[in-house]
Amino acid sequence: MESQLVAFCLLAMTCTLAMAFEPSPLQDFCVADLTSSARVNGLVCMDSKLVQAEHFTYSGLHLAGNTSNPLGFSVNPVTVAQLPGLNTLGIALVRFDYAPWGVAPLHVHPRATEIITVLEGSIQVGFVTSNPDNKLISKVLQKGDVFVFPMGLVHFQRNVGYGNAVSISAVSSQNPGIVIVASSVFGSVPGIDDDVLAKAFQVDKSTIDRLKAQF
Repeated sequence: MESQLVAFCLLAMTCTLAMAFEPSPLQDFCVADLTSSARVNGLVCMDSKLVQAEHFTYSGLHLAGNTSNPLGFSVNPVTVAQLPGLNTLGIALVRFDYAPWGVAPLHVHPRATEIITVLEGSIQVGFVTSNPDNKLISKVLQKGDVFVFPMGLVHFQRNVGYGNAVSISAVSSQNPGIVIVASSVFGSVPGIDDDVLAKAFQVDKSTIDRLKAQF
């Protein structure tokens, strides 16, 4: 009996941890009321009597994004902000377009694991494990290949071909969030003190000033 109780407790703990970020919905759906000013962990449900098919539909993932920017990269997200029916369901999609050698810069999704599928082109992907190892795990993916970025780890994507590339990612959150490492560190408002950054990166303040000027 004791062993069964221990097993039950372990199972309950496992389920609790698995549900720690976005719990299961308590009704068939909770279409987000994007006009509500109420603050909850997620978005307020709209009246189910007002729900229509368009609340569960998004059009536009077939359209190529504009990659005419310094990074040569564009993002077309389908999160709860674009598709209110995703509210409480714990999933979202993103389309990425890459110009030749375009880069999705080093970034983190604080609330989601990401799984990426290459639709066109050759894309290098990679993530870095946490301290103290800081190991880079990287691979060049071809059309049809799939790769997963664990939650909360710094990762990137880069088109390593001479033509345009496209990928689709699924993420385990209706609102995964994104922290772009460079802009967070060097473009925060107000800015992080130069003394802190210079010591953290072991460079002089003039280097920090040049980096900040980019953001």
